[in-house]
Amino acid sequence: MILDAQNALATSQALTATAVGENVIDLSLDRSIGNGEPLGVVFVVEVAADQTTGDEDYTFQIEYASSAAQDADQKTVASVAFESGTPTAPAQNADLLVAGYQFVLAVPPASLSVSERYFGIRSVLAGTSPTVTISAYLQPMSQIDSQITHYAAGYTVS
Repeated sequence: MILDAQNALATSQALTATAVGENVIDLSLDRSIGNGEPLGVVFVVEVAADQTTGDEDYTFQIEYASSAAQDADQKTVASVAFESGTPTAPAQNADLLVAGYQFVLAVPPASLSVSERYFGIRSVLAGTSPTVTISAYLQPMSQIDSQITHYAAGYTVS
């Protein structure tokens, strides 16, 4: 998989509460990027999700917004939820969120009424002590290798 820094929506972003990705993609005007070649956002867990108290939930979304801060006219176009304990369908078990786990959210085709100028991600964390570190990249689906294995970095940059 070839990664483009311009398409990185989050790079080793440590999350402890609901937050938007570190980066957004400025589409220069309202447009849907889900039309044409199929695209997906690849999420990679770099530090496992905390489930200490058993009530932590993690939802990852891709969205359009009318502001770069993703605080106006947000329109979620895809999401996946992970719940601690026994997940309620369609949520998945948060036990999956270990270092190296990868999942993909497809960017669906959308009309201009759904799209906005900025494209990004939002991570919704709930519970007593949710923490997780992720990276997320926009990629053409044809370049996403679902068989790749990611390992936690064995070094610290200081």
